[in-house]
Amino acid sequence: MKISAVIITKNEERIIEACLKAVQQVADEIIVIDSMSEDRTEEICAQHEVVFVKKPFEGYSKTKNYGNSLASGDYILSVDADEVLSEELIASILEEKKKGFPNVAYRLKRLTNYCGHWIRHCGWYPDAKIRLWKRGAAEWTGDIHETLSFISEISVEWLRGDLLHYSFYSVEQHIRQMNGYTTLMAREAFQKGKQAPIWKILLSPGFKFFKTFFLKRGFLDGYYGFVVCALSAVYVFLKNIKLRLLVNSEQQKNFS
Repeated sequence: MKISAVIITKNEERIIEACLKAVQQVADEIIVIDSMSEDRTEEICAQHEVVFVKKPFEGYSKTKNYGNSLASGDYILSVDADEVLSEELIASILEEKKKGFPNVAYRLKRLTNYCGHWIRHCGWYPDAKIRLWKRGAAEWTGDIHETLSFISEISVEWLRGDLLHYSFYSVEQHIRQMNGYTTLMAREAFQKGKQAPIWKILLSPGFKFFKTFFLKRGFLDGYYGFVVCALSAVYVFLKNIKLRLLVNSEQQKNFS
């Protein structure tokens, strides 16, 4: 049984080498779909044995599915460019590979590094993800938060070890991405006909903070746990007020 690793990239010079070195220990083929990076991503990838394809970004699902279409292995391992397989996870994948992959798909735990600190609570861990599956058994769907859709009911096995996710290197980077994502999320909600009443705008952020900081024990992650929970609340607030602005704008057009 062979594994094809599929990685999508866009200006990932900071972490892509560590990502590739870990993946090379388990994959028989590595396919990198690069969304026209302007940094050293291509140069770094050229130093490793990968299939490197430059292609304008067309959304997460479409880009990942394109990479999967180029794969020749029996199984696909999907890894983001800011993720690194831990040693325990590498050993776990190799163990299943040696057994001939008795399961159709495998779920793993993702552990996120935020501003140099591992976040083990806040609802961020274990961030369960299916990232290894039989080629042809599933495809990615969704424009923003892509998910795997399987053709038929499957058996899923947990893999030991963590997928190390190096997410944000600064709070400023997090805020910039959050602003862009909330705009996309608001548009998607608007297209589905959703509303953002005042009570939701007022109450949802506080509930989100209470849930992540207290119920999900974000306080155990210290200062950065507080930052994560606070910004999660801000995320909810921004998404709802942007949705309300879209709804109000549409209503004004209808009345004009």
